[in-house]
Amino acid sequence: MPVRVWPRAPFKMKKIQIISDTNQRSLKIKSQLLKILIKSKISKPQITIVIGGDGFMLQTLKRNKNSKKYFYGINSGSYGFLMNKFSSKNLIKNLSKANLINISPLEMIAKNTKNQTKKYLAINEVSILRQSRQAASLSIKYGSKQIIKRLVSDGVLVSTPAGSTAYNLSVHGPILSLNSKKLSISPISPFRPRRWRGKIISDRSKINIINLNPKKRPISAVADNIEVRNAKNIIIKTNQKIKFNLLYDKNKSLQKKIKIEQLRKETS
Repeated sequence: MPVRVWPRAPFKMKKIQIISDTNQRSLKIKSQLLKILIKSKISKPQITIVIGGDGFMLQTLKRNKNSKKYFYGINSGSYGFLMNKFSSKNLIKNLSKANLINISPLEMIAKNTKNQTKKYLAINEVSILRQSRQAASLSIKYGSKQIIKRLVSDGVLVSTPAGSTAYNLSVHGPILSLNSKKLSISPISPFRPRRWRGKIISDRSKINIINLNPKKRPISAVADNIEVRNAKNIIIKTNQKIKFNLLYDKNKSLQKKIKIEQLRKETS
């Protein structure tokens, strides 16, 4: 997934769109931002500035899944891994020299015990989680290949490279480089087989997760933060037709953030 400087084109201020969360910090940044942009001239194609945390950015991208806009995130949340740090002094400079990252989301197709089918996108991960005190009992395949015949665990996680430093890292899954063209499948608190550590597969693979005992051991399927309860069959694949255009400050790209997390994991 290469990094490239985004294309230059004549740009008018009216083409700037600002989408802000409603908390006090986000609105304060938005107010400062408007004052800066009114006084500035930027030669860039259409851009959407998103003010909020990672969760707000994920929601915004999904609402604009068919858009070809460029999204520049400004963090007003706690961590802001997908966002840029706000700098009133360097904002125009950072926008002018920003690097472009293209990412594709996962598509989750979940069928529940009532044979209802739900389809959602996930930019970070799809989580399969036990829904009761009983551990989940799952079978996992990709294509025609069996990954694991029966996994008894609290669940399993399918992560994109962009999401590999989020929930995936918390369950001791591998950190994937953005250009790896891979997905990570990581167990959550595995009981049987206890030492199964998961698998890394191609992002062209179609993953099929089956609940082996939906009546006794119900599970939920969660695409980022959207939940489907009582799931019995879940298909997960990368939607290559959707490309989100994300902008990052020149020396603080998403690749660099991921590499920092990789080094932290190796030295910890």
